[in-house]
Amino acid sequence: MNISSVGSSVLALKKQRYLLRWKQMGKFSFLFSHAHWQKLMNIKVGIIPLPLYFVMLICLGILLALKKVSGDISIMIALLATCGFTCAEIGERTPGLRQIGGPVIATIFLPACLVHYRLLPGELITAINDFWHSTKFVYLFTACVIVGSILSMDRQALITGIVKIFIPLATGSVIAMIVGTLTGMAFGLSAHYTFFFIVIPIMAGGIGEGAIPLTLAYGEILNTPQDQIFAQVVPAIVLGNLVAIVCASVLNQLGKRYARYSGQGHLYDIKDNVPAKSINTSSAMVEHIAVAGLIAISFYIVGIIVHNLIGLPTPVAMLFLVVLVKLTYTISPKLENGARTVYRFFSKAVTYPLLFAIGITTTSWADLMAAFNLANIVTIVVTVVMLTTVGFFVGKWVGLYPIESALINTCHSGMGGVGDIAILTSAHRLQLMPFAQIATRLGGALTITVAIVLIGAVS
Repeated sequence: MNISSVGSSVLALKKQRYLLRWKQMGKFSFLFSHAHWQKLMNIKVGIIPLPLYFVMLICLGILLALKKVSGDISIMIALLATCGFTCAEIGERTPGLRQIGGPVIATIFLPACLVHYRLLPGELITAINDFWHSTKFVYLFTACVIVGSILSMDRQALITGIVKIFIPLATGSVIAMIVGTLTGMAFGLSAHYTFFFIVIPIMAGGIGEGAIPLTLAYGEILNTPQDQIFAQVVPAIVLGNLVAIVCASVLNQLGKRYARYSGQGHLYDIKDNVPAKSINTSSAMVEHIAVAGLIAISFYIVGIIVHNLIGLPTPVAMLFLVVLVKLTYTISPKLENGARTVYRFFSKAVTYPLLFAIGITTTSWADLMAAFNLANIVTIVVTVVMLTTVGFFVGKWVGLYPIESALINTCHSGMGGVGDIAILTSAHRLQLMPFAQIATRLGGALTITVAIVLIGAVS
């Protein structure tokens, strides 16, 4: 064998060794990268995997720099999801705040604060406002949650729950009105001002269907401009909603510590209820989920028609129709399963993006700050806490789970439908939305009626 052939053999052997080492290093490198990537994907901001979160964040930053943020639904989904879950994480990770509903409070009031002090880009605020008012997305959310939760309920639990909630709701409203008024008087406020301009607005059903008709009637009776009265009552509504969110979080913590008081979203105990964990939501077929979504939209449209014909609030009309359909076995079990999946999707994926939009569009930081004087704060806190406390004990007396009964009463002090979403999210019980809507809409309408009759009598 000559020297050249020996040299070429040695070089070929070295080349094979280098190739083998390179393949092994590449294999180990790939395994390391893959494992590392999977670990990153398991870290989430809300429901968004961390790598995807940063991709969305960078893309949105570039669009903002180019001034290309628009109301396009794809951009809005990315924007609201990123911002909403970011605020929720801030609230969840802030010591002290997370124990009192931090994720919900941060997601609503942090953007409201940033808007007030002009710390967010103007085009971002404009795009979200345009999207909110043009799509009215909150109504789609409410429809899907109401229809999905009702169709998921046991029929007997549904009808019994609707009948029973009126007792703690009515009792709590009356006692809260009396105690709240006495509290305001104890802090130097007049009985007239405390009752009609603080206590009643808290339980009037929010802004659109509460404060506006209430102040229009006040204005006509008192011969005072409606906008002047509106400015007086809105701070109490906003602060009352914040207190209600805190109360809901405290109730949730209480339910975790004392399980006997909590129904985990069920109003009362039914022995033949199907346990929630035995329900197989994964069995819902895509077409059943799609049809369930269309059913929810159809109920909402029918509710609009009923509202235009007889004046009944759209969510309440929709609620009654869904209850009727549920009790008459009109919807097949497969579609009920699809509706349950739709409800779960909206409650898990859409709630915090929606709350962020609410913070941008409908929550006023100035109104909240306007309510911050000692007499107002104490009166509002006492009113909401009394409403909640009475709901707890009277609900227990009539056979309801105290936590759930108290939450329904708490929703009576929220900012309408958006307040119900915030309060029930803080308590992790969005399935109570149908009952919350009854408390907010019907309870609010009755409160307004009583207030108008009384202010007319004493003026």
